[in-house]
Amino acid sequence: MPNTLEGTRFHAYGPRHLDAIARRYGLPADVRESMRRVSLVLPFRVNDYVLDNLVDWRSVPDDPIFQLTFPQPGMLSTEDERRLGSVTGAALREVVADIRGGLNPHPSAQWSNVPVQGGAAVPGLQHKYRETVLYFPRQGQTCHAYCAYCFRWAQFIGDPELRFAAPDPSGLVSYLHAHPEVHDVLVTGGDPMVMSAERLRDHLVPLLSVDTVRTIRVGTKSVAYWPQRFTTDDDADEVCRLFEDVVASGRQLAVMAHFSHPRELGTDVARHALRRIRATGAVVYCQAPLIAHVNDDAAVVGELWRSELSAGAVPYYLFVARDTGPHGYFKVPLARAVDIFRTAYRTAPGLARTVRGPVMSAAAGKVIVDGVEDGHFQLRMAQARDPALVGRPFRARYSATAAWLDELDLAPTTPPDLAAACRGTESAP
Repeated sequence: MPNTLEGTRFHAYGPRHLDAIARRYGLPADVRESMRRVSLVLPFRVNDYVLDNLVDWRSVPDDPIFQLTFPQPGMLSTEDERRLGSVTGAALREVVADIRGGLNPHPSAQWSNVPVQGGAAVPGLQHKYRETVLYFPRQGQTCHAYCAYCFRWAQFIGDPELRFAAPDPSGLVSYLHAHPEVHDVLVTGGDPMVMSAERLRDHLVPLLSVDTVRTIRVGTKSVAYWPQRFTTDDDADEVCRLFEDVVASGRQLAVMAHFSHPRELGTDVARHALRRIRATGAVVYCQAPLIAHVNDDAAVVGELWRSELSAGAVPYYLFVARDTGPHGYFKVPLARAVDIFRTAYRTAPGLARTVRGPVMSAAAGKVIVDGVEDGHFQLRMAQARDPALVGRPFRARYSATAAWLDELDLAPTTPPDLAAACRGTESAP
């Protein structure tokens, strides 16, 4: 596969470009029409780097990167696709809104994580875990390309009622001063790295005025989808200087890099980007969900971890795909996820065994599926809304088909506080 020249200018393609992409790469008419209908509901965005370097067009439609980034038949029900093809105008908009409403646009009770200060919600923040606040800068609520399964797809469809977005960091800084227990800020989106270096600096530097903030994390898919952001974009050097300034302040800067498939680490420019990030003093942690049609294979997952480690990054989490959007298309049953994780883990070098999984990031917290024993899933709270639950084990009856926490039948011996948290009936800590 070719390596795009690092100096290529970024150009995004959306739903209105599907016909041109289909003609360019020889996609059949029926595939094109299905993609068009699905893109009416779910966001679609791609760029030249993804098209020319990551998708293997000889293997389409089964190619994992094509499955990862393009709308696919089966992401919506046959009936929903039929409805989309039978109406136009205002009626079409109503059908689209109705279908979106049934796709659980904000899973894991995300709106319950929005903090309140002075009697008002603080826009663009989520505070789910005691020590960590998520920050959504308004200018960073898009990506260089979209993952078709993304659990934050509602950020990208243009509906302000569904969007987390902070106009500037003043609300965040005020909240942090009032909450010294928070020492970790995750800047997320979308993707903060779509912002210019100057704009990103405007959002990060104010955090350095808060002494209790010791870790700043930047969640990004840019190294996979547009690594030129760190190499040859006009302000790539300025981005690296900003990272150096954050590290020089005494904070830990963690780049939470999202890699779904080892091919994303296989280009020269991606490896160059990782070297430049690490040279600033930032640490790169890697995470992704297990996704049907993309990486639900132990050999692929093992190769992904080895590729991350060889690039100097730290394998961190293997998530379970959240119950939102086209979940039925991408979900992997927990029983199979455990088997894939364990098989891949056995092949991982020792330094790659930092990875944890499979992990459900549910309303109560991060639930690790440690394995299966005596007809039960062995579960554990790796992180929790209520700190008293962290690290505690519990069990649920084995199911060959369950793919999310609310599909599990908890064992009768589950402690009441853990059971209440998993069922969403616990009191706020």
